[in-house]
Amino acid sequence: MASTRLGASEMEIFGRILEPERSAWDADAARAILTLGFGRGDEDRMKILLAKAKAGELTPEETAEIDTYERVGHLLSLMKSKARQALKRIQPEGVK
Repeated sequence: MASTRLGASEMEIFGRILEPERSAWDADAARAILTLGFGRGDEDRMKILLAKAKAGELTPEETAEIDTYERVGHLLSLMKSKARQALKRIQPEGVK
């Protein structure tokens, strides 16, 4: 029996979970997802980590932290993309 290997990265798995074609996302849920974002404290922390990364001064803990921010940012982008797709499906262009 041949097996199909699905991508196993966090983003590939979440992409399959969040498929708007299979989900019951309504317009309000999709719009709510589009309002999500990093808070000021997290934005400030990411700027500090980025400056340290550019200077080659990240500790191993900070490297793990910046990697986590990157993964969360990718997840957030994926969720927003899926929300926009759901809204497009629910409410075609030109219809308000």
